[in-house]
Order: sequence, then structure tokens, then C-alpha cells
Amino acid sequence: MLKPLILLAAPVALVAAAAPVPDGNIVTIRVTNVRNAKGRLHVDLCLQATFLKDGCPLSASAPAQTPVTVLVVKNVPAGHYAAQLFHDENSNDKMDRGLFGIPKEGVAFSRDALKAMSAPKWTDAEFGFAGGAQAIQVKMHYYLGGSGPQAR
Repeated sequence: MLKPLILLAAPVALVAAAAPVPDGNIVTIRVTNVRNAKGRLHVDLCLQATFLKDGCPLSASAPAQTPVTVLVVKNVPAGHYAAQLFHDENSNDKMDRGLFGIPKEGVAFSRDALKAMSAPKWTDAEFGFAGGAQAIQVKMHYYLGGSGPQAR
């Protein structure tokens, strides 16, 4: 008698997994310490398997604004994510690095997980998203050049 129940439950699980994500499921990221209005800021919302790698499932970008830039990621399924951001000052769609791989452009992570000169751990950057609308704030860090908004 258990076998028919299992067979009936499998199609229901597949239908639930394929359900569309509500349009109202958004994550807003407020980025502080943006040093200039050159280029764009880019954010990836990553699952644990794609954190610090290419292939994060959700992303957004916006023109850089100083001292704060706001990015909005839409249609985010409920789950656990880590946000990884960079300030693409020269608009070449990639993170530029200098000697020893030190970022030439600004970087930031959710929960301000960036400490010292090493990549953060997933557990330090991870946040839960239950659906609906959620806002997080991060601070952009620059290792080369000026460290924050330029004086006017």
C-alpha cells in the first residue's frame, strides 16, 4: 500500500519545484562607501555551491552612485544565499585584479563578511531569504586607490 502513495507524491513534488517565483520576491542591496560614480556595481546572489565562483543563479547591476548605490535582484526564490559584489569602475564586466590577485576595484559581501585580505567563508556571508521583500546593506571595500567616496 505504501508504493502507490510514494508514486503519487513524486509528481506533486515535481510540480511544486517547478512553481514560478512570485514577482514580489526581491532582495534590495544598499551598498555604502562607493568611492566614485564611474562604471557600474554588480551583485551576484549565490548558492553555497557557486559562492566565490562563476555561475551564481541571480544577479543585478546598476550605475555607480556615490556614496550609496542601491541594487535590486528580482524573482528570488526562497532559500539561503550569499551576495558577492564588485564595483566595475571601467565597465569591462569583470573584476580587475592586480599583483597577487588583489582586487583593483571595490568588493563587498553580504553580512560585511570581508575581513582583511582573504576571501570570506560561506557561513560568514550567508543570509536566509523567506520570500517577499528583504533589504540588506553592505560596505564596499577598496584595496587599491582611494578607500571611499571622493571629497567634493
